[in-house]
Amino acid sequence: MRSRIKILVWSSFALLMLSLALSPDDLVIHWLGKTPAPAPQVKTIEEGLLFQAAFVKKLEPIAGKRIGYKVGLTSKPVQQKFGVSHPLRGVLLKRMLLESGASVAAKFGAVPIVEADLLVRVKDSGVNQATSPAEVIKHLDAIIPFIELPDLVLQKGQPLNGATITAINVGARLGVVGKPIAVEPTARFAEGLAEMRVLVSVDGKQVMKVPGKAILGNPLNAVVWLAQDLAKHGQQLQAGDIISLGSFGKPFHPQAGSSFAVKYEFAGKSGNVMVSFR
Repeated sequence: MRSRIKILVWSSFALLMLSLALSPDDLVIHWLGKTPAPAPQVKTIEEGLLFQAAFVKKLEPIAGKRIGYKVGLTSKPVQQKFGVSHPLRGVLLKRMLLESGASVAAKFGAVPIVEADLLVRVKDSGVNQATSPAEVIKHLDAIIPFIELPDLVLQKGQPLNGATITAINVGARLGVVGKPIAVEPTARFAEGLAEMRVLVSVDGKQVMKVPGKAILGNPLNAVVWLAQDLAKHGQQLQAGDIISLGSFGKPFHPQAGSSFAVKYEFAGKSGNVMVSFR
C-alpha cells in the first residue's frame, strides 16, 4: 500500500513538473519582456531543435520570416565549454538585422552580449554539395561584415549546453550588417578568408585582433557543416539565404554610451560595421 502511495505521489510530482516546464510560448513572453527565463526541459540536441522550431514559429509574426541561419559554437574551446563536439545552428529572421551605424539599447535582450561575426549570402543551391571552402565560395555571392547581438535569455545558473542553447535558437536576437563585399569564386579568395584579420574596437580603441581561421580553420567550413547538418534533417540551403558563420574572439557586454566596431581585411579587400549603444 505504501509503495502504491509513493508511486502516486511521485507520478503527481512528475506531472506537476511537466506542467511547469517552460514552453515555446513562455519563452516568447520572456524574449519580448527581456526577462531571463528558466531553461527549456530538453535533454538532447534533437529535442532542442524541436523546441527551437516551435519557438521560431511563434517569433515569426514579431521578427519576420526566416531569411537564413546562424552557426554557433564554432571554436573547439567553446564547444568543450558547453559539452559538444560540433557547432550548433539557429534561424535568422528578417527583422533581426539592422544597418551598420544603428543605435541599439544596451539592454536589447534578457542577457545581451556583443560579438564580432561575419555573414555570407548563398548564390545557388549548389552550396549544399560543397565539401570544402574552395567549393563553397563558388556558390556564394557576398561576404558581409556583421556584428551579432545575441541574447542568451536564460536565468543565471540555468544549464547552458548543446540542447538548451539549440532550444533558445542559439541566442539569435539582433545583428548589425555592413556593406556586402562581392565574392571572387576562386580557391585563393576562399583561402584568404582563413588569413583574414578581424579587428575589433570599443569606443574607437582596438581591443582585439582575431584571424579568420578562428572559425573552424576557415569561416567557410561553417557553411559546409551547416549544409550537412540541414541535409540530415531533410532540409537544404537556398539561393538568397544569409548565414552567420560564428563569433571571432570573446563576447562583450554592451554598455550604454559605448560603440562597437569591426574591420575585416582579407584577399586585398576590407569591410567595416559599427553599432552604438544607448
